[in-house]
Amino acid sequence: MRVLLALVLCCTGTALAERTEHEQFAFELFKALIESDTTHATGDTLTVSNTIADRLRSAGVPDSDVVVVEYGGKGNLVARLRADKPSEKPLLLLAHLDVVAANPLDWSVDPKKLTEKDGYYYARGTLDVKNEASMHLANFVRIHRQQLPLKRDIILALTADEESGPHNGALHLIREHRDLVDAGLVINEGGGGLIKDGKYIANTVQTAEKTYQSYRLEITNPGGHSSLPRKDNAIYELAEVLRRIEAHEFPVRLNDTTRAYFAGVAETAEEQRASMLRGLLEEPPSPESVAYFRNEPAINARLRTTCVATQVLAGHAENALPQRASAMINCRVFPGVPVADIEKTLREVADMPGLEITRKWDSLFSDASPLQEEIMKPIREITEDMFPGVIVLPTMSTGATDSTFFRSAGIPVYGVSGVFTDMDDNRRHGRDERIRVQSFYEGLEFLDRLTRAVAVDQ
Repeated sequence: MRVLLALVLCCTGTALAERTEHEQFAFELFKALIESDTTHATGDTLTVSNTIADRLRSAGVPDSDVVVVEYGGKGNLVARLRADKPSEKPLLLLAHLDVVAANPLDWSVDPKKLTEKDGYYYARGTLDVKNEASMHLANFVRIHRQQLPLKRDIILALTADEESGPHNGALHLIREHRDLVDAGLVINEGGGGLIKDGKYIANTVQTAEKTYQSYRLEITNPGGHSSLPRKDNAIYELAEVLRRIEAHEFPVRLNDTTRAYFAGVAETAEEQRASMLRGLLEEPPSPESVAYFRNEPAINARLRTTCVATQVLAGHAENALPQRASAMINCRVFPGVPVADIEKTLREVADMPGLEITRKWDSLFSDASPLQEEIMKPIREITEDMFPGVIVLPTMSTGATDSTFFRSAGIPVYGVSGVFTDMDDNRRHGRDERIRVQSFYEGLEFLDRLTRAVAVDQ
């Protein structure tokens, strides 16, 4: 892989007839990254990072502006293009190099090889997120080669352990190497275009995400022989607690991102659904609308904090009363809500003497990024130019990305790619992960134009 990526970064080779030189360059980077093992268990992001760093230096990026940060054996590449007289804080292009593992027996193609079939590129990482890593890298090199006048520095950060593992590169960089990645704004994953029934519907921009926090609930008991049942059975008591947590609904909350999201979705919805979505924007939100979406996870999860049981463990023998019963509760906390308040609520809802509640870790609070025109205006303009009639839709992720570490440090982050996918066929982390060939090149152009709009002195 080291030789392949080195060759790709050194020269573009012969472009395919139907692709521009830049598109072919990006494709070759994409293929090289896809076919490099960067899973947590067996992968090597350090070698990949060092290879990219070597070739960036060979391409003329000053040695002092190309850094590989090793952390726990994992590699994180940070490179910088400098403005002569910067008037604004840097733009950071962020993507992670690692991917989740894939079992080849489950796939119709080899997940470790980039395969083009039926208008798609198939492989692990095609969507999450080696597509954006290769796009940012290709556009970074292109801007450097063109020697464009910059009004701000452009920083490229390709990191490790976003998907799993204890050595998260983005968190390590923001905590221990803030000088390398300190920026005025960040472009990261988290957003993207939506296709419904073959039609481009919306280009989403992730400007917020929930705080990830898990709690361990545990009840202990003296136990005894199963032939002599007792009323204070740890399993039954834990089951009561879980039922109470299941029945509890956290209060409805909105922020600028979710208000814009619901308003935008309403524009494309049929009449009744649109009316219900607009009811969510009332002050206070319409109870009828809240009830309407209660059983629709994609909407309900964006209205409130959610806590759900994900694991249970109890008992030690089939002929013994349980001495211990425990469960893991995973909470996704709405931005702006103190995590301590959620733990307090869980204790009140559980209402079980002797129940122990322990945080699995101390999570990082992440508030929403502002919908500032510096970034939202060019996103709207480029979207309208490339995809006429498509709305730009701010969104809050219910999952987690590396954006939270930068937002918690006071740096606004915008998850956007211009990569359109079928909203009913999301294969991230799944079998036969794929990206539309057309969408790959649209995303490349979109991110190139956005980077120039935000960082190049026009």
